[in-house]
This record gives sequence, structure tokens and C-alpha cells, in this order.
Amino acid sequence: MRRPINTSDPILPGRVSPMRSVPAEIPRPDYAEQGVPIRTAPTDLIKEAATLEQMRLAGSAARRVLRKVATHIAPGVTTEHLDQICHEACIEEGGYPSPLNYNGYPKSLCTSINEIICHGIPDSRPLQDGDIVNCDVTIFLGGVHGDHSETFAVGDVDEQSLELVEVTRECLYLGIAAVRSGGRVNDIGRAIQDRAESAGFGVVREFIGHGVGEVFHHLPNIPHYYEPSAQFEFRPGMTFTIEPMITIGSPSANLWDDGWTAATKDLSRTAQFEHTVLVEEDGVEILTVEEHESQPFAQGGSSNDWPQTISVSQTATND
Repeated sequence: MRRPINTSDPILPGRVSPMRSVPAEIPRPDYAEQGVPIRTAPTDLIKEAATLEQMRLAGSAARRVLRKVATHIAPGVTTEHLDQICHEACIEEGGYPSPLNYNGYPKSLCTSINEIICHGIPDSRPLQDGDIVNCDVTIFLGGVHGDHSETFAVGDVDEQSLELVEVTRECLYLGIAAVRSGGRVNDIGRAIQDRAESAGFGVVREFIGHGVGEVFHHLPNIPHYYEPSAQFEFRPGMTFTIEPMITIGSPSANLWDDGWTAATKDLSRTAQFEHTVLVEEDGVEILTVEEHESQPFAQGGSSNDWPQTISVSQTATND
């Protein structure tokens, strides 16, 4: 494992504003009012054709929402402002921001900066020049969830952090490439761990990918490290997320007192990329892209033609 470097001061929590409201006409998941999911995971993990079509629509909507969020990422912008953009963009799509009140989560977006592994709560802290930030968007649209995230550089970022971000992106697509009908879950973890550790980085184990569809989180569990016991077999029609969290230093996590924000124990930086994918007979479809974007792992696709990363603004904004 490479030695962590100190690229910034530790992230401290800022002020969290009240939970935003969603117009009554927007269809919402069962936990939206009380904060507790009611619907249980499906016993049959193979989705019907109509459900898969809705997941394509939700996935492409999540991609568009993340694009809108990314145009506001710049030094001086608060993560609270990014949450507002995400919230409004989900509503414009006719969808509900899935994180909002999921088990009491107070915001519509997850923003995880520098050493924050995942589930960072948007607040009053402005982004700093040199930060990296993961923005995790999920939208409930047409009765299903589309789940997608990328990690973005804010201003002038050090080379090791940029390498971390790029390797994490590679880990995502190598993990997707490892999926096949009849294959096993641990094929994904092997591909991701091999790439991350060959670069001297670590793989977080406390947080994993998951099945997704009508329910926000369900089986199968998708570890991003090689786990010999992870023998679940993929079949066409299954949908789930792959979302590797890769670290410069220790992959072990500490949970903040808010019950959500997870940080690396040694405060070294971490990055994450995520797509929702569909297992097909002869390949894998990425559901969280738009129609014009590449499908490198579908039948006839080019395995090296990965979807482009979303570009960000680098103009400082007073928020």
C-alpha cells in the first residue's frame, strides 16, 4: 500500500438546511413520507421487459441530473447548492430524488469530498480548490430507481488525486466488463481489486454495490474486492450497481456521528464511480447513460469505448 499524502485539511461538517419538499404530483417511493422503506426485495431478481424499459428511462434521467449538478461544481460552491440543483433537476425530470428521507437521509444528493468514502450529506461547506468530490444521484422515476455517480476534480488538483480518480474509473469499467450471464459476483471484485492494488491503492470493503429496480437496495450484494464465497450467479434480466470506492491509503472506514458520513480512518483520499447495469444474454448494458452514448459491453460493442466522464465547471462561484 502506498503512503497517504496530506493534500488538504480534514473535512468538517457544516450546517445542514431543512429537508426539501417535493410537489405532490410527483410519484414517490414508499419511504418518502415516513422515512422507512416498506416494500420488500423481489424474490425473482429477473426483471420483466416493461420494468427494464422504465429502468433505462430512469437511468438516463439520473445521468442528465448528474450532468446538471456537474456544471455547478467549482471552488466556492457549497454542496448545499449542488443538492438544490439535484433536487430541482429530479423534479424537472418528473422524478423523486431517491435519497431524500430514505431511512431518514436528509438530502436529495450524496456529496463525498476528499477522505469521505460515501454518503456525505450536503451542507454549507464551500468546495475548495484542489478538492475531489463524488456526487451520487439516484432518481425514482416510473416506479424504479436509476443510480449513478462520478468523482470530480475541483480546480487545480494534485497528481496523486487525479491518478486515484482515473484508476477508480478504470475499476468501474473493468468490473462491468467482468459481468456475464452464468458468471459469478466475485468476478467483479477480482477485476477491481487487481487493478486498484496494482496501482498501489486500496479497495473499501464496508460498502458494496447492490441490486436495484423497484426497490432502492436489494440482492445481489456486489463486493468490489475478491470474495471467494461470493458465488451468486448472474442471469439475463438482473440489474444492479457496480460502485467501487478506491483509496490512496487505508480502505478502512469510520462513521461520523450523523450516522451516514463514512470517512477513511487515516483521512487519505478516496474516489468512487457508479453505474447501474443490466445482464444480457450476450453482454452487459449500462442503464445510466443516454441513448447517444456508447455501450461498450453490449453485444457488438467496443470494450475500449467507455462512456465519457461528465465535464465540470471550473469557474469559482459565490454561493
